[in-house]
Amino acid sequence: MFPFIDITPLLLQTVGAALTDPLFLVVVAVVALQYWRMGKVKESFFGLKPRGLWRDVLLATGFGLLGGVVASYLMVLVGVTLSNSGLMYLWPLAILLMLIDARFLCFAYAGGILALSSLVLGWPQVSVPQVLGLVAVLHMVEAFLILVSGHLGAVPTFIKSPGGKVVGGFALQKFWPIPLAALIVVGHTSGPAGGISLPDWWPLIKGGLADNADNLLYTLMPVVAGLGYGDLAAARTPEQKSRISSIILAVYSMILLVLAVLAAQSRLLAVAAAIFSPLGHELVIYLGKQLELTRPPLYQPPVRGVKVLDVIPGYPAWQAGLRSGDIILEVNGMQVSSRQGLEFALGIYPQIQLTYWSARENNVIREGIEFADRHMLGILPVPEGNEENYMELSTNGPIRRWFNNRLRKQR
Repeated sequence: MFPFIDITPLLLQTVGAALTDPLFLVVVAVVALQYWRMGKVKESFFGLKPRGLWRDVLLATGFGLLGGVVASYLMVLVGVTLSNSGLMYLWPLAILLMLIDARFLCFAYAGGILALSSLVLGWPQVSVPQVLGLVAVLHMVEAFLILVSGHLGAVPTFIKSPGGKVVGGFALQKFWPIPLAALIVVGHTSGPAGGISLPDWWPLIKGGLADNADNLLYTLMPVVAGLGYGDLAAARTPEQKSRISSIILAVYSMILLVLAVLAAQSRLLAVAAAIFSPLGHELVIYLGKQLELTRPPLYQPPVRGVKVLDVIPGYPAWQAGLRSGDIILEVNGMQVSSRQGLEFALGIYPQIQLTYWSARENNVIREGIEFADRHMLGILPVPEGNEENYMELSTNGPIRRWFNNRLRKQR
């Protein structure tokens, strides 16, 4: 058994090699494109370009690097190798599934289908414990990244509640480029030097991954991956929702990892693990939605005042201390109760003093605001319920949209 301190230099060196891979720059560019698109959504709400695009990209890259190191240690810990994991099949299958529904662009679905195909049809020849172990580890890292950064950069949006009323909320969308150090088989113990000998506590390998596992020699290979997270916060703050989502996803990952280890013990357990991979992930999504529906919407008009959905950093409202969830009560002593009333009050006074209730401090605050030349205040009030523009909560892919359109035409 080797301690982690022995593997750390090689692991960090391999992760560093992944950072220099041109593919990593491609993934970072894709991440930047996604954040640019999110910025355009904010622009449509606020009417001006938000700041900090490259800051968001650098933060995502930094968190991705942290997640990559964590994932690398986890894969070494449980003995996940890429040599028999079916990775060459996972990506094409995941992309194909995405054409049906965007949420299927996830190894939980592709991995489960691949494992079932191998068990039932005998093709492709892959190790079911390794495939599902890889899925479990990647989702563990995703849960960690959601916990530490899933709420950052939440995009304000309007959605239609089940009751038909338009309410405010936040689209939680994060993308992380992940540089990894992954185990691969390089030969036998009598083969090339410089490999990693088999430790006694590799559960996925010692559990029956290979008949001659004790005679195999391993090394680390740089790999580039990407992780994404999409969710919606309407009944909770983005911080609360991302925390809950990370816990649910972590529980799913742990159960899947245990099933992956047990899959080496019997065919029945292997089938159960393969079925749990996609269905368990669907349960994660279902629980996330149900937790939002069981509570009343958080971002809807209050009994008194104008509630703030979001505030742009650096603008007058932000400098005055306003944050999401605060309620503007008065402008220079004039009570406001609607978006139109707020805009009217801001337009008639040369000097602005806001009276607002702070959700963070649970207290009423009065603050003067520099509002020279009628610069934008920098807030987005919650919707009043009858807005015509709102975000459609659909992840249908092109194949599913085509199929739905055909069904509507036949009716």
